[in-house]
Amino acid sequence: MVEDDIARDYRVFGREARGRSQVYEEISAHVPGDPGLREFLTALPRPKQQPNLLYGAVQYLYGPIRDWPSFRETVLGHEDEVRAVMMRRRTQTNEAARCALLLPALAALPEPLALIEVGASAGLCLLPDRYGYDYPGGRIAGSPMLSCRANAATPVPDRVPEIIWRAGLDLNPLDITDESDCAWLHALIWPGEEYRHDILRQALDIARQDPPRVVRGDLRTDLATLAAEAPSDATLVVFHTAVLAYLHDDEPGREAFAEAVASTGAVWLANESPRVIPGVEAPGPRPEMAPLLVQDGRPLAWTDGHGTWIEWL
Repeated sequence: MVEDDIARDYRVFGREARGRSQVYEEISAHVPGDPGLREFLTALPRPKQQPNLLYGAVQYLYGPIRDWPSFRETVLGHEDEVRAVMMRRRTQTNEAARCALLLPALAALPEPLALIEVGASAGLCLLPDRYGYDYPGGRIAGSPMLSCRANAATPVPDRVPEIIWRAGLDLNPLDITDESDCAWLHALIWPGEEYRHDILRQALDIARQDPPRVVRGDLRTDLATLAAEAPSDATLVVFHTAVLAYLHDDEPGREAFAEAVASTGAVWLANESPRVIPGVEAPGPRPEMAPLLVQDGRPLAWTDGHGTWIEWL
């Protein structure tokens, strides 16, 4: 049943928010049992029922969410306005700090590199060579400075790799020069993690100096065309973070994407829940809700979804 799916989604999101956003944890616990919110969500298409999309729409329209009572009042008092944003927008969190999770794997590949990010949003994760990094025992100068806790097994790099070509693929690319698109990116940041606003502002400033190219297209059908543009003398890397889950358990779609990546001959870096990466099994106990960094089907590390820690296997 649709309502069962809604309840599951919000309870799972509440577990993801635990310890990070008390506001979102609280709201996610209340939504499944609230008749008004369930009726509002049930009337939406299944892909538009996502917690992050609802919460982002409210913050985009009305500013930071404070608590459950004010959130409920806002949604039920402005259903048409909230619904309109949810129908127009997608969940497109563009967290530059995720580059700190990708960098140890990227730095180990033969250079130079050519990058394709699928589900690229505004393309901020296409710029890992333009940021600074602060790992335990290793620091690379730059701004914004992305701090990432790493265990002793993590191959912390001492420099960024050479990247000679980069492009993104997204169903709805966001424009880093458009105020409303940038406001939407800020609206997707969780209450309780306000420090991420500074990282986003700095990453947007960096990106505007030399905007990454993000092409409108579907990761399942348009990847090969874009990959054909990459220079032949570079190691092609196709990567993504928190994208495959939005195919909504469409296993043929995920398999089609895996086949598309294989057809390009690229190195494939996925940072996702292990359940959504075709052909991959979780290597032992999974830290609570943690994504798994996988290279060509081989698990490399457990990670934090917002880039704050990495545990190399």
